[in-house]
Amino acid sequence: MANDAASSANSGRNKIAGSGLHALRALTPRQWFLLLGLAAWGLDIAGVTLQYWLYLNPCPLCIFQRLLFMVFGALALLFALPPARVLQRLYRGMGVLLALICVFGLGVALYQTLMQSVPGLVSECSYSKPGLIERFVDWLGGTWLNLDLPVLSDLFLATGTCSDKEWVFLGLSLANWSAAAFLAFGIAALWATRKRNA
Repeated sequence: MANDAASSANSGRNKIAGSGLHALRALTPRQWFLLLGLAAWGLDIAGVTLQYWLYLNPCPLCIFQRLLFMVFGALALLFALPPARVLQRLYRGMGVLLALICVFGLGVALYQTLMQSVPGLVSECSYSKPGLIERFVDWLGGTWLNLDLPVLSDLFLATGTCSDKEWVFLGLSLANWSAAAFLAFGIAALWATRKRNA
């Protein structure tokens, strides 16, 4: 009797999982891009919310990853707009462009993960000798600050150091979670273009 109940429960779970996968396979590229765009913006909103609630100090690499998620989300939502015939032919290119953004973001997140895991192995984010990303983030945060737009300057103003793990969830830092998200988004962006129908 217990075996019958267990097999019935497993059967029900398999049907739910199977129907969920079937639903994902049935999505058109436009629906995938809409889903990815909303998910990317949702991650950004969650990150900013954590920053304010937990008084976190984002570093230049954190801000740059935030910006990459914003660009990814904006492009994905743009690609989700009702397409003309020309855009239907470009879905594969759109997916590749989104995947390239994710590869770049994954590289930045993994670099920060290495910086946090093995301090001193790679050069730390530096305000005294800033690299290209640090200079760009500093310019971006300073630009919004100079325009007296505090909400936008808070989004892009780096105040922390890259090797600090200010917040850890399930043993993973924000850089680790960011790397996982970029990897998942990149795979999903390529998966979205496997079909040509709009």
